[in-house]
This record gives sequence, C-alpha cells and structure tokens, in this order.
Amino acid sequence: MKKFLIALLFAPVMALASSGHVQLDKWPGSVGDKAALQNGAKLFVNYCLNCHGASYMRYKNLMDLGLTESQVKDNLMFTSDKIGGLMTIAARSDEQKLWFGATPPDLTIVARARGEAGNAAAGADWLYTYLRSFYRDPNRPTGWNNVIFENVGMPHILYGLQGQQVRNHETHKLELAVPGQLAPAEFDKAVSDLVGFMVWMGEPQQEFRRTLGFFVLAFLAVLFVVAYALKKEYWKDIH
Repeated sequence: MKKFLIALLFAPVMALASSGHVQLDKWPGSVGDKAALQNGAKLFVNYCLNCHGASYMRYKNLMDLGLTESQVKDNLMFTSDKIGGLMTIAARSDEQKLWFGATPPDLTIVARARGEAGNAAAGADWLYTYLRSFYRDPNRPTGWNNVIFENVGMPHILYGLQGQQVRNHETHKLELAVPGQLAPAEFDKAVSDLVGFMVWMGEPQQEFRRTLGFFVLAFLAVLFVVAYALKKEYWKDIH
C-alpha cells in the first residue's frame, strides 16, 4: 500500500518524460547561490508558471532567497494578490488536458521526482539537459521535439532566449539555426539558474539541513572524545 501511494504521488511528474539512453549533462549550479536562485525564480514565474503550477509553495517562501516582501510582490507575484498565496495557475486541469492532451504536472518536486530514489542531483541533470535539448520538428503539432523526450507535447517555451535548434540527422547532434536573445553560454547559465530554483523548491531547507548535519557530526565527534576519556578514567582502577 505504501509503495502504491508513493507511485500515485509521483505519477504526474514521472509522466514528464523518459530520458532513455541519452547521456545527461551535469547541472553546474548550486542551491547555495542565492543570486542564481533569485534569477531562477524570475524565469520560473515568467516562463513556467503559465502552464505548470508549484502548488506546494507559497510566494512568501521566496523571501528565503534573500528577497524582500516588496520585491516578491512587485516582480514575482502574478497569480495571487496575497504574499501567503500558493503558486498555482488559473487554468483548470480538465481545461489543460483538453488543450494539451495531458495535464502539465506540478513542478514543486519535479527535481526530486526525476532523480532515482528522490535524488534531486540526478533530477537536476535531467532537467538541465531536457530544457536545452529542444529542436524544430515540423512533424510535431507544436513544431518542437526533444532529444531526451521524444515526441514531447510541451513546446519550447525558452526558444526566444535560446533560439531555434535543428537536429542533424547524420550526426544526430543539435545545431543552432536561428540565434536567440542570449548567447549559448548565457542561455546555459539561465537554464542552470532555473533548474536550481526547481531543485530548491523540492526542499527549501536543504542548505540548513546540510549545515546542521555538519554541526551534529562535529558535536558527536567531540562527545566521543569526552566519553572515551571518561570511560578510561572510570575503568582505570578496575583494570
């Protein structure tokens, strides 16, 4: 029963794609880079929040990235008028299924869901590769396809930034046919920031958890030394 419930939880997200045997690129970002996470949040609400929700997050949580309440309200709140509101979308799931053929999954825990056994790092690699692997395909209804998600239903929402890639059917590599607003290196950085934000959403307290873990291990190491010295002192007369 427990495994069944977990499968139900992750099923909408796992429906995003299957990476097959494509080699994934390593995500170069870090959830400790607050400036990158802020830029990722901006990209997320401008490009992703139109169709995908992050319904387990509240706008006020974005203040944990170092933003003020006024910055969140003025620049990032497009689907709610309350700072405590959830990052949901206006479209209903039944409407989206009618429009797109499937309901776009919620992205709050997408990085963890895409990684094996909830490994957010592996999920980040998948997302980083996926978002940079769209190419023009006139045979698809949206005009787009993806190397690691064949026959994807999602259009390339970032094409204005990246430009238009085509797939060389001889080398099976992607080539930039029409440049976008950003140079390739700049686009890769933007995608890295966006992926970083999605990784952060899956566990906003992960940096605190890791820091706390180091302190706990250090405390246990000191406690072990004290306990060992106490043991020697207590048993010295007996031995």
